[in-house]
Amino acid sequence: MAMHLLKPPMGWNAWNYFGWEHINETVVKETADAMKDMGFLEAGYNIVSIDDAWLQRGRDENGDLVPQKERFPSGMKAIGDYLHERGFKYGLYAGAGVLTYANCEGSFGHERQDAKKFAEWGVDLLKYDFGYVAPGQDPSHLFRRMGQALRESGRDIIFSGCYGHTHVTQWMRQTGASMWRLSGDIQDSWESIIKVAKNALTVGAYSGPCGWNDPDMMVVGLNGEGWVGQIGGGCTLNEYSAHFSIWCMLSAPLLMGHDVRKTTPEIANILLNKELIAINQDDLGVQAYTLPPMSNNDFILARPLANGDIAFCLVNETDTPKKMILSWDYCGWEITDKVRIRDCVNHVDLGEFSCGAFADVPARSALVWRATRI
Repeated sequence: MAMHLLKPPMGWNAWNYFGWEHINETVVKETADAMKDMGFLEAGYNIVSIDDAWLQRGRDENGDLVPQKERFPSGMKAIGDYLHERGFKYGLYAGAGVLTYANCEGSFGHERQDAKKFAEWGVDLLKYDFGYVAPGQDPSHLFRRMGQALRESGRDIIFSGCYGHTHVTQWMRQTGASMWRLSGDIQDSWESIIKVAKNALTVGAYSGPCGWNDPDMMVVGLNGEGWVGQIGGGCTLNEYSAHFSIWCMLSAPLLMGHDVRKTTPEIANILLNKELIAINQDDLGVQAYTLPPMSNNDFILARPLANGDIAFCLVNETDTPKKMILSWDYCGWEITDKVRIRDCVNHVDLGEFSCGAFADVPARSALVWRATRI
């Protein structure tokens, strides 16, 4: 059986904050409870996903994967039951090699057995990474093996392919995957956010309902803490807001990566923005594309929406404020068309415009405008 993702998934993944050293069942349960209490579940963030390092090296006498007892003493099915009882989907991680990147047991040669075990545990999403693979193995073949095993497992399990290159767009959908990573790990820095976003823009045409480009999990709210936070060093609120805006424009999976239990009101305000989430979850499912710059190498994204509106994202990558000019001539409208614009970040109606519009965008920031032709 295969799960089809008509919209980009939303939820939380443990890796960016907890890495391979600090993940355990208490963290997972407390995160789910915090997501429910803070309104994240209600806003659509319904996946709680455990990443690498939940399992030990080696298998039991039946050849099954074994969770690390000190981290998950209740076992992996109990975690799934806890999440399901609270209305969440259960995400889990595995690797296509003999070992995962955290030196835990890989699924190579055990794909059917592992897929059946994931189904028994109630897993709803499998993030399938590459890991340490024997020389000469064809990546597409390894992902096909697990994709087929999941379809035969008896449970609908979303297949999230993690082999971080843009060229996976040539074959990953054919493995049965519903989303696929496009790059190496994101870092908690403005430079990394922009680099990962621009990488995703090169393969925008491959993304759509049932198969989503995955630039990577978000770093919003890491604030320089945790596994990935300490690598990048952290971002400002403006940078995190722009990060979220760009991910919504890219139809990217919205997987939070911070310690949800420590979410500040400012970070919650970014991640719970209903107008931006609506753009991300739009029925048309078209990824944003880049507009030709009118001036100053402006970085502006446009995304057509199902009701005929167009979302625009004006990104100021630079370290100084910038006047940015928007023309909708490249989007299917006439330049003389009259357009009503709403600022989706600040929730303000900006009025009616014709022959384009402009905005003063602060340094390292982004605006998202939803435009309706009148």
